[in-house]
Amino acid sequence: MVPQERPATWIARTEEEMLSLGRAMGGSLEPGCVLLLEGEMGAGKTTLAKGMVEGYGSASAEDVSSPTFPIVHEYRAGRIVYHLDLYRLATEQEVRAIGLDDLLDAVEAGDALMLVEWGERFQRLWPRNTWRVAITVREEDREVKMFPGPTR
Repeated sequence: MVPQERPATWIARTEEEMLSLGRAMGGSLEPGCVLLLEGEMGAGKTTLAKGMVEGYGSASAEDVSSPTFPIVHEYRAGRIVYHLDLYRLATEQEVRAIGLDDLLDAVEAGDALMLVEWGERFQRLWPRNTWRVAITVREEDREVKMFPGPTR
């Protein structure tokens, strides 16, 4: 993916549309990317991630679940995806303690893709190939914007 001057924007009105959007996005991703999935609780981050993992070719959407409690899920049915949920972590030290540096080394080597829920809380940890995917809950739909993210 090549950074764009303006964010790419999509609208999802249903859970199925969010899954379909995730599948389309996942199908266009290449190994070596980190995506920070941002949005309030219940915005659809995990639903979008399910579609992305499936579109990327790493697992079916029904096999993808929220990593809130284990913090990291790894999908390898095809290409490798690391799916993280940092909601319960409070410090960069706690994030690094889950093995983040090793995971990022694999991503930066082009061996994997990383999807991170609540990663915006730890801006300094992410490499240059990081993208932000911001989900905004609106009255009848979700607005999804993708744009280049923070860099260390």
